[in-house]
Amino acid sequence: MHNQRNKPTGDKPVFGIRAVEEAIDAGKDIDKVLIKKGLQGDLFREFFKKVKEHDIPFQFVPVEKLNRITRKNHQGVIAFISSITFHNIEQIIPTLYEEGKEPFILVLDGVTDIRNFGAIARTAECAGVNAIVVPAKGGAAVNADAIKTSAGALHLIPVCRVNDLSRTVRYLKESGIKIVAATEKGADDYHEADYSGPKCLVMGAEDKGISHEILDIADIRSKIPLKGQIRSLNVSVATGIMLYEMLKLPKK
Repeated sequence: MHNQRNKPTGDKPVFGIRAVEEAIDAGKDIDKVLIKKGLQGDLFREFFKKVKEHDIPFQFVPVEKLNRITRKNHQGVIAFISSITFHNIEQIIPTLYEEGKEPFILVLDGVTDIRNFGAIARTAECAGVNAIVVPAKGGAAVNADAIKTSAGALHLIPVCRVNDLSRTVRYLKESGIKIVAATEKGADDYHEADYSGPKCLVMGAEDKGISHEILDIADIRSKIPLKGQIRSLNVSVATGIMLYEMLKLPKK
């Protein structure tokens, strides 16, 4: 979360302890809070307690980073309000079953590039995915750039932000959903696996891939064969290939 591409862009920051507290109390979805390293005092301690109680992603940063965002009196705290409202995956799954639908879920493990995330959301919406699950920390910011790249899909498809991605994937599996991990370490070519029934596709970052914890939970490990010299696909392209393969009718 330290590289430039993760810096929230296109969204108006809220700065100052009181102002950010008011945003939290008003029920705003906070993308993340930047806090000056070494910040102390009773006011800050009460504020930080509230941030942790609401499971809001936070990051301690040098004051120079805060000053680059605003020259106004930020009191060592700047928050970015999310451009969307986050949903609860544990409410979505029972509702889908009650409506007689087979859940089709997408989990993104460590996808940090904002434009890739937006492109993935656009494809997911077109493919009929019911929800996208992302980690609270270590994922792309859901900001105006992401929404623009998604062609507005992020306003249409529920996004669920969770603190423990592997726990959530395990919950999905226990809910009768087949976990499909797209990985170069997969045993099956992507077009040979059985994706019928309720399903969840897990996509990892291009450099690190899917975490071992989640790979261990997966029912299917699918790989997309690569014929050229470059040994990895862009994650948004790979996601599109997998999503539409999973929509095919089961082979007889």
